[in-house]
Amino acid sequence: MTELFLLLPDKLTVFVSSMVPIFELRFSIPFGVLALKMSYPETYLLGVIGSVIPAPFILALIPAIIQWMRNTKFFKPLGDWVYNKGMKKTHKLEKYGYIGLAFFVSVPLPGTGVWTGCLAASLLGMEFKKSLLAALIGSAMAGVAVSILTSIGALAL
Repeated sequence: MTELFLLLPDKLTVFVSSMVPIFELRFSIPFGVLALKMSYPETYLLGVIGSVIPAPFILALIPAIIQWMRNTKFFKPLGDWVYNKGMKKTHKLEKYGYIGLAFFVSVPLPGTGVWTGCLAASLLGMEFKKSLLAALIGSAMAGVAVSILTSIGALAL
């Protein structure tokens, strides 16, 4: 998949790769800085903005899509899997609310991030605008963490 990104202009590569689930900032910032030799501020801004682009769509559309999938024989297994994955992440959001959502999104580990955080928020019926703001704040914090980790890794090279 990395080869596909190399066909795009550098800025677009960072921006688009940060929108991809699982990749998000964990890939786009190190790739932009280390492989594409872009500056940290530019990579950070493109990555954070790109990672938040899917958030409104996830918050607004995913519950209806999952419900449709769970009611369709062919897509039921996938719908159940997505629903269960999202619900597994909701216990901390129920306890800590929007602050918990921001911190959940901010953790740069697999299974966290904007996609999973917004999925869980939408399944819990959390308020759209507050969830979107929490996702933006969390993504900004994740970007700082990933940038620091990238700079530490770059020093080790």
